[in-house]
Amino acid sequence: MKIVYMGTPDFAVAPLKKIAEAGYDIEAVFTQPDRQKGRGKKVAYSDVKTAAIELGLEERIYQPEKLRDAEYVKILKNIAPDLIVVAAYGQILSQEILDIPRLGCVNIHASLLPKYRGASPIEASIMNGDEKTGITIMYMAKGLDTGDIITKGEIPIEADDTTETLTEKLSLLGAQLIVDTIPGLMDGTAERTPQNDEESCYAGKLDKDMGNLDFSRPAEELERLIRALNPWPCAYSTLDGKSLKIFGSRVEQSDSDAAPGTVINVTKKLITVRCGVGALTITKLQPEGKKPMDTVAFLNGYKVSVGDVFGR
Repeated sequence: MKIVYMGTPDFAVAPLKKIAEAGYDIEAVFTQPDRQKGRGKKVAYSDVKTAAIELGLEERIYQPEKLRDAEYVKILKNIAPDLIVVAAYGQILSQEILDIPRLGCVNIHASLLPKYRGASPIEASIMNGDEKTGITIMYMAKGLDTGDIITKGEIPIEADDTTETLTEKLSLLGAQLIVDTIPGLMDGTAERTPQNDEESCYAGKLDKDMGNLDFSRPAEELERLIRALNPWPCAYSTLDGKSLKIFGSRVEQSDSDAAPGTVINVTKKLITVRCGVGALTITKLQPEGKKPMDTVAFLNGYKVSVGDVFGR
């Protein structure tokens, strides 16, 4: 059983390790090229490359800018894998590549398909206030996350889950599901259920502008948005002309007639801001040039008063 694994971020690490632990032959690991990160522009490996090196697979790592280039298609054909497993790889597989493995290409997708096809299913599930999410193991097809479903696993979304915490949970679930699924792929007993396209919705790529908090929206929506955009691209606003990233908050009831964005309560421990419906108490934030801190630490160094306005 020769497997080629394709993945890039931390979400894809646990499945790679689980497949290796199960004793399958990982013939190659494909991941995105090394990128410069941070203010120092230091070259950083992807999480999957780091994990592959730890597993002793450094001689089997490939990092094409474009997977569809003839050089890499030839490499895959020469490997002649039985199965290609993909988890948040970050590149689209051409039909030529999809046709290479005899058992097909399968994807570990972080939603309960057909809901949330696309690049940001975890963030979408939090933003929309879903009570549960999960992993879908699916056959890959030419369309975006449109392939037949093999199996699913569900987990609840907790009230304090962020994209970071939920990604970790789903990664572990995906790891277990894929090793549970491979035997059925090998002996031909794996189920194949077409998706109902009418039930699908799309979760597109995130951008930084999504994090600009509009306090005219209900507090419940903003609290979910803050959790969904943690750790990236982060919710943010401005106060006294300075940018603040917002990492934590809680919803409050309020009958204040202050304009949305107005600070309606300040103590030594909290800042409460009026929203379109209700209010938002900020519990963790990051001033410009500083590290994230709780509101208590922030208020020790910054003066905030009732009547100040966020986003002005």
